[in-house]
Amino acid sequence: MGADKKNKKGCVSMEHSLFRYIVRHSLRHQIILLILTVASFPFLYIFLDLPKVILNKAIQGSDFPKTYFGFEFDQLEYLFALCAIFLLLVIVNQAFKYVINVYKGLLGERMLRRLRYDLFMRVLRFPLPHFRRTSAGETIPMITSEVEPLGGYIAEAIATPAYQGGTLLTILVFLFVQDPLMGLAAISLYPIQIYLIPKLQRKVNNLGKTRVRLMRKVSDRIGETITGIQEIRSNDTAAYELADFANRMNAVFWVRYEIYIRKFFIKFLNNFISQLGPFFFFTIGGYLVIKGQLSVGALVAVISAYKELYSPWKELLAYYQMKEDARIKYEQVVAQFEPAGMIDPDRLLSDPPKIEPFTGEIVLSGVSLADEGEIQLLEGVSLHLPLDAHTAVVGGAGSGKHELALILARLADPQSGRVTIGGQDLASLPDAVVGRRIAFVGASTVFFNGALADNLLYGLKHRPVIARELDGEAKRLWERDLNEARRSGNCEWDINADWIDYEAVGGEGIEAVERRMIEALKIVRLDDDVFALGLRGRIDPEAEPERAARVLEGREKFHDALGTEGLGKLVEPFEVERWNDNASVAENLLFGAPRGDGEELEALVEHPFVEEVLTDGALDADLVEAGRRIAATMIELFADLPPDHEFFEQYSFISSEDLPGYQTLLNRIEREGVGALDAQERRRLVGLALQLIPARHRLDVLDDRVRERILIARKRLMEHGPGDLKARIEFFDRTRYHARSSIQDNILFGRIVHGQAQARGKVGQKLAQVIDEAELRDVVMAAGLAFQVGSGGSRLSNAQRQKAAIARALLKRPDLLVLSEATSAVDTLEQVDLVERLREAMAGHCIVWSLQRPALARSFDRVVVMQGGRVAQTGTPDEIDQEGSAFRRLTSEG
Repeated sequence: MGADKKNKKGCVSMEHSLFRYIVRHSLRHQIILLILTVASFPFLYIFLDLPKVILNKAIQGSDFPKTYFGFEFDQLEYLFALCAIFLLLVIVNQAFKYVINVYKGLLGERMLRRLRYDLFMRVLRFPLPHFRRTSAGETIPMITSEVEPLGGYIAEAIATPAYQGGTLLTILVFLFVQDPLMGLAAISLYPIQIYLIPKLQRKVNNLGKTRVRLMRKVSDRIGETITGIQEIRSNDTAAYELADFANRMNAVFWVRYEIYIRKFFIKFLNNFISQLGPFFFFTIGGYLVIKGQLSVGALVAVISAYKELYSPWKELLAYYQMKEDARIKYEQVVAQFEPAGMIDPDRLLSDPPKIEPFTGEIVLSGVSLADEGEIQLLEGVSLHLPLDAHTAVVGGAGSGKHELALILARLADPQSGRVTIGGQDLASLPDAVVGRRIAFVGASTVFFNGALADNLLYGLKHRPVIARELDGEAKRLWERDLNEARRSGNCEWDINADWIDYEAVGGEGIEAVERRMIEALKIVRLDDDVFALGLRGRIDPEAEPERAARVLEGREKFHDALGTEGLGKLVEPFEVERWNDNASVAENLLFGAPRGDGEELEALVEHPFVEEVLTDGALDADLVEAGRRIAATMIELFADLPPDHEFFEQYSFISSEDLPGYQTLLNRIEREGVGALDAQERRRLVGLALQLIPARHRLDVLDDRVRERILIARKRLMEHGPGDLKARIEFFDRTRYHARSSIQDNILFGRIVHGQAQARGKVGQKLAQVIDEAELRDVVMAAGLAFQVGSGGSRLSNAQRQKAAIARALLKRPDLLVLSEATSAVDTLEQVDLVERLREAMAGHCIVWSLQRPALARSFDRVVVMQGGRVAQTGTPDEIDQEGSAFRRLTSEG
């Protein structure tokens, strides 16, 4: 809770001034940098003065030997001693720079991390309507790329002007000490720069503001284009979109061009003025030396010091530009991250010690809601909804039924009126209460890229429940990361701890949680889909040896069942001494699967030892000839077929785009013969042959003689293959679990026979039966729960996403389940079944369901009919289903 309080306090408001933000969060570190900076100046002054001493006293001096600090030096010893001191000062000055720069880098990264964290937290506090006005394409760059320069500036904010200004002042003092006239010459042109540069820079800054604003719009438009690519293709508007993008780029181009003109004029002016310095020094200094008013050593030291003078002045000018850029960026970002109606941080992050279930009833009193354009969506809605009843909300388009669901789930805050649950004002409850006691499922639900199980359990991850047990190096690294999080003002919660609220899910341990997930999936009729995904999933035998062993037991039971029930002809098992007509040529040759993720079995044939084996057995020529015959057949079959013809799927090793290339290759063979092909062309033909599945493709390009030689080559590869090749192949072994093969393939340990009537259906039924008899269903379901759903759940269908979203809501065991057209992608008959099963699962708890099909409301305890943002009818289905009533009209239309 300590970190909780600290972070809530830190995110109440962001400073509108970048400098105040810097002082507020990094004053102590800035003071340390300032102390280091000031401490370096005496060493710098001595360093500047030492060349004069070396020239005047050690090289041109007389009256040696001399005594210093009790030591006697002759001229040469004195020169070497001064040079050693010079070298030591070089090291000291560079060491100061190194320490200061590293500390500045560390400070900049901490402050940048803090700023991004603050901005991300404010995103979490944005009112939901704000996300309809502002796209992700505009917000994301502000948190990632646009604030990047701010980290560099924050580190430089005080240290750089202090260091560079102090260095400049030290050099000027040195110059005036040598000769006041030389000092005046050194600073004579600075007033011009001080006057002109800010004026010119101000215009550059304004142009920079415009550029940032234009690029945000470009980013937003690119995001919209990617989202709407289907509409662009279907409406043939690519040319329009290109013209629009070109127009936006044109505006950006001319702004950037003007920035370059002004920015490089500033640079030209600075460089020109800086080059006038030596002119004054050679003129005035030479005159003074000739007149005997200045020593040669002093002139050399002055010229050397002036060279050093340019660097801090240049850095100060660059700092001014960076300061103005950073100020503009910070002000723009802060303005974008302060929309009206932001959620209070206490509501977002407070965590009450105990959260009691809701009891009583839901009461809406005069609730009104309007959108950003002040269009009234709900007007004076008053309702009493019991927390132990199931209520259907129905209405036509624009009736306000969806908005009512959002109000009840507190995803929208009413402009007027009040909502209470069990006497508690819904608006005053923290998210910790609302998020755990209320569940909401809409028509479209976002899933995060990751495992299905992680998405199902997302609603149970509120705070870390069980800390990690760490020791040794792992503990030291975590404490280091924790301390750095504190220094950067970030939260101190461990993302790698166990976050699952086992009490909420109703079980202890991951096994109980898995059982509850499967129960929820059964309720929404998604268990069969997850089972199918699990069959295609994998198990890591090293991480889960017990589950892998159980799959191997299932393999034996499956093959025993095939033999005893006369189904053996449906599956051709892998046998090391036999050819498998239903496996590819590559599988027959290598008799295994690739160990590496994403590696193709055919690619392994390019290994030098495999190529050697193929050459020795004269198989390379056979496979090239087989590939040539396949290519010729494909071209003959596909020449006049459209790209989407079913033959392309059946012969999946060649696509319509590849046909012209193979045609060219065949023409060359016809003219020049196979011997004229280079190694790459031969590999292309061999690749075709390796993908051939004889029983499926039925091309008859391999005779028994070639198959026997492939089996001989297989034996040599397995027995004599080098270690690096064997490390890339997991050979088929009836006694071992194959990590890179799916659970289904591990149980089958072979290939389903092509051409047998209903082979896949019969094998699938027997597979499911054996899995149940071997009690392997939990293993398969666990693998299905590990299925990666893709970005936004894109690897699941719309109906699967909606069902999974409802299952996720059920896992929370909410007191109030709010749904808004949550089954719109599910077919009609399944919707009826799903409503019944959900009502049974939520017996004794509250459901408020905004239905897409009003007829489904007849099975609910209560019905609310919405029209034009108002309540038209409310009561039991029998009470409101009267002739001419709004409910009767809706159900008859539906």
